[in-house]
Amino acid sequence: MTTERLARAGAELADESGFDAVTPSALARRCGVAVASLYSHVANGQQLRARVTLLALEELAGRASDALAGRAGRDALIALANVYRDYARAHPGRWAAAQARLDPADAAGSAGVRLAAMTRALLRGYDLPEPEQTHAVRLLGSVFNGWVTLEAAGGFAHSTPDSAESWERSLDALDALLRAWPRSRPGVR
Repeated sequence: MTTERLARAGAELADESGFDAVTPSALARRCGVAVASLYSHVANGQQLRARVTLLALEELAGRASDALAGRAGRDALIALANVYRDYARAHPGRWAAAQARLDPADAAGSAGVRLAAMTRALLRGYDLPEPEQTHAVRLLGSVFNGWVTLEAAGGFAHSTPDSAESWERSLDALDALLRAWPRSRPGVR
């Protein structure tokens, strides 16, 4: 038993039963060990869930890095968006974990920082200056997370066209929006 194995087992449990189901007692049952044996690797349930969050962010960053290599502009936007959507569909519990709040020290050392840097690099392809990039990062995160949350809940299953077509149209709209991003006005925040 190692901390990494616990995080992986917790991630599998999250995908099967939901991120909220990741508790020391549930993980101990899954691993066939006593709950007390977990505490030599994690201090409590919060730290266990943080480990799953860190693992999910690392997996996402690895996939994003591979997908973005050599791409810019619209191609990079679509690649990053598809990484998020595909990951959320394949690993719903890990996706939920990746959205969880970390304590500042864990967040600062997490792959979330790399994901944000990759997103900012993508946005430089749209010639967005600081601090406009912050606004655009938040917009992209909101759209991607909102989309996968609604899709996972079946929110697009009751009408036509197919959600895949709407996804592509939404990415086209995001691309157009980023190309025409409004510049900040002096004195307005």
